[in-house]
Amino acid sequence: MNTTGISFTLRALAHLLRYPDAAMRAHLPDIHTALNAEDAIGRVRRAELDALMDRLLAEGLDAETVYVDLFDRGRGTALHLFEHVHGDSRDRGPAMVDLVRTYEAAGLLLDPAELPDHLTVLLEYASTQPVREARAFIGEFAHILQSIVAALQRRGSDHAAVLAAVLDLAGQPLAPGAAVPEEEALDASWEEPAAFGGCSSQGQAAPGTPQPVHLMRRQPPSGAAR
Repeated sequence: MNTTGISFTLRALAHLLRYPDAAMRAHLPDIHTALNAEDAIGRVRRAELDALMDRLLAEGLDAETVYVDLFDRGRGTALHLFEHVHGDSRDRGPAMVDLVRTYEAAGLLLDPAELPDHLTVLLEYASTQPVREARAFIGEFAHILQSIVAALQRRGSDHAAVLAAVLDLAGQPLAPGAAVPEEEALDASWEEPAAFGGCSSQGQAAPGTPQPVHLMRRQPPSGAAR
């Protein structure tokens, strides 16, 4: 297993957590290629991801219904991570602002259609960071990922392999038999975590290299020196 680079794998995993419409599914062969080319996660986990991609391709439109039922109904499997941290409290707004500032400090702009705490956006941001910083950043919310994985496993979802792969990249072992909180009330210990502090913007990808789709490079003002 390659340990020198994880950027393309992080972006591939982010893609696998996106709504599986026709455009998303059309890129699955490329995702398979990217995961195998970078070789950042083990063969067993890649086989699980291949099985997920095969299902998404086979189900077509039905995969979209399954996705909505899985991720958009119930907090236990929500991909907006601040749902697990702040719920609907007023603290969520300032936390969102802080996260956007973390992206902007790295020279990245969030697509207006996206919320900054969605796991796909967090993974795309991590993909722009050096390996050490990316792993540390993921480690800040690994406890939330552990709970989501457990909730997905309880529902028999093969999407659990995607989050397990993210934990693999961060060097965070998947907790066996982790307790899954009820959908209505997540663990109270998550209410005030020291999470999402951001990581260094040093080591950003060089110009001309592939960039995240939903986080965009800030463009210099017109006429500014380049």
